Amino acid sequence: MDLIAGSFSTFPSFVAYFLSGGFLLTAFVLLYVYSTPYPEFALIRSGNTAAALVMGGALLGFVIPLSSVIANSGSLVDLLLWGGIALIIQLLGLWIAKRVIPGLSDAIRAGTISDAIFVASLSLALGILDAACMVG
Repeated sequence: MDLIAGSFSTFPSFVAYFLSGGFLLTAFVLLYVYSTPYPEFALIRSGNTAAALVMGGALLGFVIPLSSVIANSGSLVDLLLWGGIALIIQLLGLWIAKRVIPGLSDAIRAGTISDAIFVASLSLALGILDAACMVG
């Protein structure tokens, strides 16, 4: 019985980090969707694979450093601070992608997979780099 009680002794910490991570993820999705001129979720629901790839890459690109922060942070303040930095980096990546590829928003709206793969890959690359920098 002590083994089970010991295992659940960190449950309150799990809940706090999970809810904080969920809050940051929700904030990221809302800001990301607000930062694009096209309706991601409507496009995804209508079968636009390009929009789904871009959104999926952005989510993973944000969650990778967020999970690194959760695994290595000493407090919820660290999580919120570094999670905010990860959020900003992902939004900057989207801004850069829009500058590098003129007409990117129209291409995603039209379902252009090659542009979507580039943006999703950029999001993942930034997330992995961000996560590595946060650890060290």
